[in-house]
Amino acid sequence: MQRWRVPLGFVCAALFFVFARPQFLTLVIGAAVALPGLALRAWATGHLRKNDALATTGPYAYTRNPLYLGSFLMGAGFTIAAGRWFLGAIFVAFFLGIYLPVMRVESATLTELFGERYQRYAQAVPLFLPGLSRYESSDGISSKFDARLYQRYREYQAAIGLILAWVLLALRAYYIK
Repeated sequence: MQRWRVPLGFVCAALFFVFARPQFLTLVIGAAVALPGLALRAWATGHLRKNDALATTGPYAYTRNPLYLGSFLMGAGFTIAAGRWFLGAIFVAFFLGIYLPVMRVESATLTELFGERYQRYAQAVPLFLPGLSRYESSDGISSKFDARLYQRYREYQAAIGLILAWVLLALRAYYIK
């Protein structure tokens, strides 16, 4: 599933575009949901050192999967912007079917890599929806955002994709009937 999530996401987006009936209001409300998701992904990326260090700072202090939560918000925003509510059920089914198994696999991988440290973290921090209390790591890891990680992981591609999606939906709303 991990390999297929991005290609399936593009297929799903294309289907959504075909069925979309966006209007000005749905585009605005959808953007209000999607933009915080984009910001969350950017913030999370600046705290992630894949497989080198356990990410427990920034948004990882509140949820173990802020990148997926950000993706969910972006997808929900796109679904709202599309203006067809039946697409919401499709989106939720797609997200749960793809990302829940991926989160389980990643949790097992992190357990192998970081052992007891990850287990303590996983017990204290929710899997997906953020908790209200902030996780305090005892290993002294810096909590500063590193913009170089944003570039390294090419997270700017999410912003480009979001802009492109809104341009296409706006074109669909006003020019392509």
